[in-house]
Amino acid sequence: MLKCPTCDKAVEWQDNPWRPFCSERCKLIDFGRWANEEYRVPGQNSSPAEGDELPTVDKANVEDDGESVGGEL
Repeated sequence: MLKCPTCDKAVEWQDNPWRPFCSERCKLIDFGRWANEEYRVPGQNSSPAEGDELPTVDKANVEDDGESVGGEL
């Protein structure tokens, strides 16, 4: 038996629609923690370095609804 990562209750793995959680409630609690940025995945700073430029969009090839005309952006 495994433990629910939210409440530490024993979890049946087979035929459990919420695994690895014990219930939908615990699954939603965990999702809320991710959404509120309570959990973080370690990584490098993703800020562009000085001198790096972001790609620009050729507005002549983009329709009013944001769809690309004749190719990818």
